[in-house]
Amino acid sequence: MIALRSVLFNIAFYLANAIQMIFWTPIFFFLPRQFAWHIPRLWAKSLLWVQHVCIGSRYEFRGLENIPKDRPFIVAAKHQSNWETYTGLLFLDDPSYILKRELMFVPLFGWYMAKMKVVAINRKRGSQALADMTAKAHVQYREGRKIIIYPEGTRTAAGAEPHYKYGITHLYHELDANILPVAVNSGLFWPRKSFLLYPGTIVMEFLPVIEPGLSKKEFAAELENRIETATANLIAEAAASDNPPPLARKFAAASG
Repeated sequence: MIALRSVLFNIAFYLANAIQMIFWTPIFFFLPRQFAWHIPRLWAKSLLWVQHVCIGSRYEFRGLENIPKDRPFIVAAKHQSNWETYTGLLFLDDPSYILKRELMFVPLFGWYMAKMKVVAINRKRGSQALADMTAKAHVQYREGRKIIIYPEGTRTAAGAEPHYKYGITHLYHELDANILPVAVNSGLFWPRKSFLLYPGTIVMEFLPVIEPGLSKKEFAAELENRIETATANLIAEAAASDNPPPLARKFAAASG
């Protein structure tokens, strides 16, 4: 049953993406960006509905009171699956993503990203990529926009050893930025490099903001500690549920 539901979801997921990219194009590209971003938010809601219907996924969002209302900030989110890449749109108005430049060349999708004025990074440029990212992010941040970055640079398996990159620490220091850490357990239910998805409650938790003023070393340690501690707690919580997904059962057995 899991395999069949996963097949149905994958078909519906990619069809929903393709159909909506085409359907919204005449409207999205003629609206000012400040209004156009509402379309990706609707899009995100539809994908959550598709996953709920096909897989039986449920969603819980914690710490919404920690999202600043009166200042720009950078979201530093744990990245375990595709799920969190669009789910944040439900709570963040007109965000700008930091993403790899290759995604800008995906037909239609890349055009949408360009319209949203994302920060596209050419990682092949080495140290220059960091300078480019900082300059572009600085412009967006000073405009009062929310910026979303995944500190590890790529998706990681739930429970895997963390490897945080320097980029987020550099942005914190250079932009004198407020950082909103985010923990998830999505990788338990939508595992990295897996076709199968599992039912259960996916949790996204917004943690207290890290304000400017820490040294680079202090900030890097604080950010990783907050995200990893909260993520580990979410994994343990899922493992203790009535019907945990396979990865959660694995962690429960290892800790037991």
